Amino acid sequence: MVTRPGLYRILGETLNEVTTDGRRSKGERRRRALIEATLRVIERDGASGVTHRAVAREAGLPTTAATYYFDGVDGLLTAALTTCMDDDAEKMRQLTVAADDSDSLHALARLMAEIVATPGRLLAEFELCLLASRRPDLRGPTDRWKGALADFARRYTADPVRIQLFTNAYDGLLLHALLADQPPTVDEFEAMLRELLPDAR
Repeated sequence: MVTRPGLYRILGETLNEVTTDGRRSKGERRRRALIEATLRVIERDGASGVTHRAVAREAGLPTTAATYYFDGVDGLLTAALTTCMDDDAEKMRQLTVAADDSDSLHALARLMAEIVATPGRLLAEFELCLLASRRPDLRGPTDRWKGALADFARRYTADPVRIQLFTNAYDGLLLHALLADQPPTVDEFEAMLRELLPDAR
């Protein structure tokens, strides 16, 4: 039998857990909103436009929120890079898992066409990758992204050179699509992917 003091203690612990979880959830939402705002600022103004004030204003939050969650501009840029690379790697993993059950090369070509049709996020990602090229300490997220690309290629070929070719060429295809007056269509992307992975089923 639970005594009244014991019941109060249990209820108090439960309320504390709910309050803590609620604060944590709110904190995660704010942090994600600031990261997404950082990406929008980079899309519009480049990485040089990222400040705590600019990002907070873009997110509709007080400047103190940005300074609370991120130490300096480097913290914002690092979080944005990590989020982009991990999100992209997860999409690639999903395509890799589906490789046996569907034509994932066609699905990847369709995804690439969608990306270059609204290229703002892609522009931000390339700016962040250039930042990582100058900062070895930021290579972890880009390495995870390259690993996801390599895993996708391994579903179609065991040739290490072919895997490396696909891994290096993928971002290049997207970059050149940004430079084209008319970006490639789904069919054109698919044709290039099949040249890179000719053993694709």
